[in-house]
Amino acid sequence: MFQSIILLAILVIFTTNTLIASAHKVTTAADVGATLHLEPNDNPRAGEATKTWFALTRKGGKAIPLAECNCQLVVYAEPHSPKEPPLLEPPLQPVTAERYQGIPGTEITFPRPGAYQLQLSGKPKDGRSFQPFELKFAVTVAAGSASTQESAKVQNVNQNLENVTEEQTQGIPLWAIALSGLLAVGVFFGVLRMVKRR
Repeated sequence: MFQSIILLAILVIFTTNTLIASAHKVTTAADVGATLHLEPNDNPRAGEATKTWFALTRKGGKAIPLAECNCQLVVYAEPHSPKEPPLLEPPLQPVTAERYQGIPGTEITFPRPGAYQLQLSGKPKDGRSFQPFELKFAVTVAAGSASTQESAKVQNVNQNLENVTEEQTQGIPLWAIALSGLLAVGVFFGVLRMVKRR
């Protein structure tokens, strides 16, 4: 019985951690990689300031502070064409987050719910410590408390955002939550059945 309980606990922890860990978005290019963090809880909401930072590292795991990188961030509403100008170009500032010191960060206020693409590009200031890069991150923004004044300040480059469905604005798809719940119930009854046999 004790083994069954331990097995169930491990399965629940694994399932929960998998859903949480999948929230951070990791992208690599050449010898540079970055993990995108959006606060709060990697669930940006339209009309609300979202603290955004990039755990930018070179191959081997050494962090790249903004002081060593000519970095630029642009935001596009999805879908967008290659020649379309960015919706936003938020200025990057050095931030300290978790174990990282002086990494690129900013605040982004997404004007509407829907799909966006963040593009972080950069070159080394010394010209040789890492290769130039362009990293792209897909971000889904949920409905928020956007005031009409704030929405009017930002030009809506992509009119297709009005057709975004409610499914696309969720952080974790409903089917994934339901599947996790069914899995947990199935494991529970399986363990219960094993215990009754003994």
